[in-house]
Amino acid sequence: MRSFGERSRRWPGVLALALVLPLAGCATDSDRPDAAPPSSGSSATSGGTGGGTGTATAAPGTREQLRVDGDVRQYLLHRPSSTPAPSAADGLRPLVVAFHGRGADAAELRAKTRLEKAATARGMLVAFPEGLGHGWGAGTRATRQRPDPELDVRFTEALVEHLVRTERADPERVYVAGFSNGGSMALRVAAERPRLLAGAASVSGQLPTGDAAVEPTGPVPVMVVYGADDPVRPLAGLPSPPPDPEEPILATRSARDTAAAFAAAGGAGEPVTREEEGYDRTVWRLGTGAPGGDRRPDGTVRLLVVEDAGHTWPGSTVPPPEGFGPVSKALDATETILDFFADPGPGR
Repeated sequence: MRSFGERSRRWPGVLALALVLPLAGCATDSDRPDAAPPSSGSSATSGGTGGGTGTATAAPGTREQLRVDGDVRQYLLHRPSSTPAPSAADGLRPLVVAFHGRGADAAELRAKTRLEKAATARGMLVAFPEGLGHGWGAGTRATRQRPDPELDVRFTEALVEHLVRTERADPERVYVAGFSNGGSMALRVAAERPRLLAGAASVSGQLPTGDAAVEPTGPVPVMVVYGADDPVRPLAGLPSPPPDPEEPILATRSARDTAAAFAAAGGAGEPVTREEEGYDRTVWRLGTGAPGGDRRPDGTVRLLVVEDAGHTWPGSTVPPPEGFGPVSKALDATETILDFFADPGPGR
């Protein structure tokens, strides 16, 4: 297996391809939230840069609405059919909020990840929110398309608060995950609201840098899953992104620097890297002396660099758009992420 350094040095070569591909990575809402009348059905899946194929079929679930900052925001909600485990305090359930990629939608992410099946089988609530304009404000810079760069962070907080109140979501077991631009959105929530979460995971997403930089502010378990051969958002980041006619593409840190930033904010020591079958696994153990570290004193930050994987969700059965690279079968990202949420400790 190639070393991380060897992979990182390859990114300028794939940038030429990234320039001609629809980039997904990190493109970048006060009223109290009120529930708007729910509607039925599911959204049509778009074929945007988040990897939409236009062929997703809705699985059982409900389409819900929530009014936040004057906007009616939509999300798909999946409830587990089983009753909570006897050990669950007061019948509370863990909650996963999952963000789709740029140009895609909630149904596309659901089809690609099958997250609702894996999570509901574990007794977890899953919410797939819809981004405004099929995207998320993953960076802190105001743009013409997103003049309020804090909008989506506030929406996420309001959604969690609403589901804690109405669906008995456990406020101590709230997790976020996402793909591409949605992965960067999950990282932003983890960075800026660490006490809101018990864990976060990103696939093909990195922290923005430059004038849209997002800086982790406290300890939280984080997993970053990244394709070693990502041609859209390179493993080594995109410090000088090309212009985009619709919405600015943000500069980003490398995948390793992204994970290391969360490790530093959590008072972690030096990382340990091991070769696994089909991927490299780097683990930082969060320190107990960092502010808030008592909540997850056994937590870790993990970086999984997946061999022979592109800008794709490892283990998915949904074919990616042309030019996004291969889908690795060496790792089931959905099960790996949910296992991490259940136990973010040192592991093997």
